[in-house]
Amino acid sequence: MRAFIFFIFSTFMSLSLFGASSASVGTLYDANTFKPIANGIIIADAKEYKTDENGTFTLPKNTKIGARAIGYERKFFTSNGKIYLKPFLPKALYLSSLGATHKGIMGDAKKLLTDTKLNALVIDIKMDRGQIAYSTANPIANSIGAQKLVVFKDLKGFVENLKKENIYTIARIVTFKDSPYVSKFPHHGVRTTSGAMFKDKEGLAWIDPSVKASWDYILDIAEETASMGFDEIQFDYVRFPDRKGIVFSVPNTQEARTKAIANFLKTARQRLVPYNVFLSADIFGYVSWHNADIDIGQRIDTMLPHVDYLCPMLYPSGFHKGIPGFRNPVEANYEIVKHSLDKALEKHKSSPLAYRPWLQAFRDYAFDRRIYGAKEIREQIKASEDFGSSGWILWNPRNVYSKGGL
Repeated sequence: MRAFIFFIFSTFMSLSLFGASSASVGTLYDANTFKPIANGIIIADAKEYKTDENGTFTLPKNTKIGARAIGYERKFFTSNGKIYLKPFLPKALYLSSLGATHKGIMGDAKKLLTDTKLNALVIDIKMDRGQIAYSTANPIANSIGAQKLVVFKDLKGFVENLKKENIYTIARIVTFKDSPYVSKFPHHGVRTTSGAMFKDKEGLAWIDPSVKASWDYILDIAEETASMGFDEIQFDYVRFPDRKGIVFSVPNTQEARTKAIANFLKTARQRLVPYNVFLSADIFGYVSWHNADIDIGQRIDTMLPHVDYLCPMLYPSGFHKGIPGFRNPVEANYEIVKHSLDKALEKHKSSPLAYRPWLQAFRDYAFDRRIYGAKEIREQIKASEDFGSSGWILWNPRNVYSKGGL
């Protein structure tokens, strides 16, 4: 039996590894199997370094580092100059900001995390209507009315308390759907071909993702959120609106749309490097099935290189046309999730661990109005696990969940 003496650290530490005088050479290992981890990420001096196929990396000597890899925790151990990560698959519930700060709703969620395999929470931080859920010093947020619904009085303390309970924390950032911002900066908004400001079905305006001048505001909020201690920053609505008859600052072509979304994620990754947070992006479920960007700028092969995880929204109720061989998606919960993930993997030959699907935990609205209970939830979870995804996330906008299927 192999004996190791470990020292436990958090997400960053000062580490002097063995190596040449001007550089340190180390190796990243799986803490369970003791096998090297290829394509792991080491953060040093606000830069990313990748491990090779042998798990080896080279850094400036005597530097403070962070480490992570898909399918693992950010926390790491060290022994004799070697770094070890523990495998970890987030199995999460979504909570709105109001739900996360509601004693009863959060209490119910924590009970489920205690009683089931759940171990993570996705929590709204930049909300669907552009509100920032915590008190921010960001001057733009304060000038556009994005602080009208501050529900987290001490976000950093809130996250610290979740971490004490070993809960993995994911901050959801609604990206380009943002009426308050567009009201203040209309020249950054999506417009119709007639020149009017575009409004979606909810009456909300959207930032034009191709206007780079708007990115700083979004990424300032993401960076401030990362500094609060979240394990992961998740960008939702990181796309163009799915409507006809709208115009942007670039030609409304697939090439221009996908380039804008990919460049935003690339910039986000660069900005968030110093925090060693995982980065994820939500995508439409049907993106897995198309080589084109379905007119919204989302393509797996252009997005995945810039994030740790892609999170396809695989709600069967959202597959209005079904999938090949399964015309009634609510009768094919396993197949919708499994085949969609298989198709996603075909688009970019990475690893199943690069995907973490959103699963349906709300009543069907498109077909037979069935309640998504234990059977339907279990079918979706089984499909995710058979595929080998890096966990999964349950979505119910009402924040009402039960033990069924878990």
